[in-house]
Amino acid sequence: MSTITEESAITTVNPATGEEINHYEYMSGDDVQKTIENCHQAFQNWKHTPANYRAEIIKAIGEKLQQHKTKLAELMTHEMGKLLKQSKEEVDLCTAICDYTAKNGPEQLKAEERELSDGGRGIITYSPIGIVYGIQPWNYPAYQVVRYAIANLMAGNGVLLKHAANVTGTGKLLEKIFEEGGLPKNLFRALIIDHDQSDTIIKNDLIRGVTLTGSPKAGEVIGKKAGKQLKKTVLELGSNDAYIVLEDADMKIAVEKCVKGRIYNNGETCIAAKRFIVVDKVYDDFKESFVKAMKDLKAGDPMSSDYDMGPMAREDLREKLHDQVQESVDNGAEILCGGEIPDSEGFFYPATVLGDVAPGQPAYDDELFGPVASLIKAKNQDDAMRIANDSRFGLGGGIFTKDIDKATELAQKHFDTGMVFINSFGLAEPNMPFGGVKDSGYGREHGGFGIKEFVNVKSIIISGE
Repeated sequence: MSTITEESAITTVNPATGEEINHYEYMSGDDVQKTIENCHQAFQNWKHTPANYRAEIIKAIGEKLQQHKTKLAELMTHEMGKLLKQSKEEVDLCTAICDYTAKNGPEQLKAEERELSDGGRGIITYSPIGIVYGIQPWNYPAYQVVRYAIANLMAGNGVLLKHAANVTGTGKLLEKIFEEGGLPKNLFRALIIDHDQSDTIIKNDLIRGVTLTGSPKAGEVIGKKAGKQLKKTVLELGSNDAYIVLEDADMKIAVEKCVKGRIYNNGETCIAAKRFIVVDKVYDDFKESFVKAMKDLKAGDPMSSDYDMGPMAREDLREKLHDQVQESVDNGAEILCGGEIPDSEGFFYPATVLGDVAPGQPAYDDELFGPVASLIKAKNQDDAMRIANDSRFGLGGGIFTKDIDKATELAQKHFDTGMVFINSFGLAEPNMPFGGVKDSGYGREHGGFGIKEFVNVKSIIISGE
């Protein structure tokens, strides 16, 4: 196991080597309560600061992220195994989020005026509500935090973080960077807590909203716990995103982007390309090129530039993925490449392609969170879209075709997902909304939408002026 949870401490482990990195003592119940109270007190001051001042602090946090880029990127790679160059790209994305939010946040939070039916005047304000509690995963240790924290700090809220245990160090480093950027002390805190303590936090009256990025099962649990306390949630959950390859696609681009979309971040991405649905006329050509490209990928030391993938983040995650592959094969899938756990140190898993994928197999029905691609043949465009939407998930998806108008119409009118990528693969854009439907959750982040998820949309009605 890559994270050893003892009674009183977390031990982080390097998934490339199996070596221990650091130990972190759990906070006591009294420490947690005091942290919440301190965050609330900091919020009481922060909520009255002008939006332009908040924006200046957020801009400075983005600059501090760049100053700490090497240290932060290396820590992320050591803690969860992504390629170092991708860790650096993640830091750049975090800075871009800060820059976008600082530039646009004050305008997005401006009060609006409306004329009323009786001749009076209405004012709509977007007021901060209090502390927003974030439960975040390990796969993008900095981005997942920055994504929700920066928007809510811009909105005037306080922010608490429960990070995944195996990236505890990243959470603590982000706390330090935020303060170095000028954020008032205690306004953002990374908590070292277990699940029982987390449940207590959700119940705390000073916590006003809860946001989770995780599995659908985790979403059900947290949504129920927060809902019982009548607290709003934003849930960004898993998916098995479908990428459709139509007969007029540029095959070279389709193969290149589909490979990158599957193995980026070692394949451990909620919005990664996972099911590849190819129409009959070009299926064999795509299959041949795609399988060859996946076979040619090299996994190894994520600190080195010589490899295309690093290890999976934890041993238990690798075991789960392999079990899903085996169950899919037992139910009719064919291994076209990969599919075997290598006999080497670290939690590596090879780039794998499964053919003959059909309903009833994990490769079709579930999320395979690692470098395993599901290849599915469709009769035609309509059949491909039917298969794409034949999922309980709905986060992202993709279309490869030279006919952009056709792809846009399919995306707008037929794809039942929160995001669709045309001739590319899914990466976050600070100015575009991020989120899904169905079992992929609800709520949106980025693009000015996330900044208003945890605010009080307040109506002020004025008569008799």
